[in-house]
Amino acid sequence: MYSTKSTVYDNHYMPHIGESLVMKFSRDAILKIAHLARLEIKDEMIESYAHELSRILELVEQMNNVDTTDVMPMAHPQDSTLRLRLDAADEPEQRDRYQAIAPATEAGLYLVPKVIE
Repeated sequence: MYSTKSTVYDNHYMPHIGESLVMKFSRDAILKIAHLARLEIKDEMIESYAHELSRILELVEQMNNVDTTDVMPMAHPQDSTLRLRLDAADEPEQRDRYQAIAPATEAGLYLVPKVIE
């Protein structure tokens, strides 16, 4: 199902699912990930970030191994509906008042200068 081999891309170690991920990220891989995420990482924090990233990926691996064949997909985690308001005007009609101060109108429409020839 999943490969247990590792792959090297641009001299960066990229572990595959099913492989132990603890502390498997090189310094260069962490710096590249940080660059892509536009994060500045201090040199003394690289090992910590590598460990935390490995733990996150291990959690994802554990979640991928869960049997979900009998689980029905959900559109939303809560079976609730939105309260809808009535589709009714709550302000009085004032089109004539607004068009009276417009530079140009015709048949209830605003006329504007031609932009595209």
